[in-house]
Amino acid sequence: MKHNIYIYILIMFGVSYLIRVLPLTLIRKKITNKTIRSFLYYVPYVTLSVMLFPAIMNAGANPISGIAALIIGIIMAYCGLGLFPVAIAVSVIVYILDKIL
Repeated sequence: MKHNIYIYILIMFGVSYLIRVLPLTLIRKKITNKTIRSFLYYVPYVTLSVMLFPAIMNAGANPISGIAALIIGIIMAYCGLGLFPVAIAVSVIVYILDKIL
């Protein structure tokens, strides 16, 4: 059975479009519910975390280097360092630990 790739692309386009357009058309006024506002505030952070965590674990040849870099990166970010220094530091940590381990 031959599958038509254009049908799949059209379905993907429709689903992606509806996910973005429906909230704009259905919700006209400001959301005042505290729980919903809190949920919507944290959705981008959770989504980013869910996408990055597996990539961090597989960043190096050994998962231990990824875990060590994650812990050190969290500590550096908690201490107030910016994105660029933290990214450089964790990259160097993964590189060095991969060479050692």
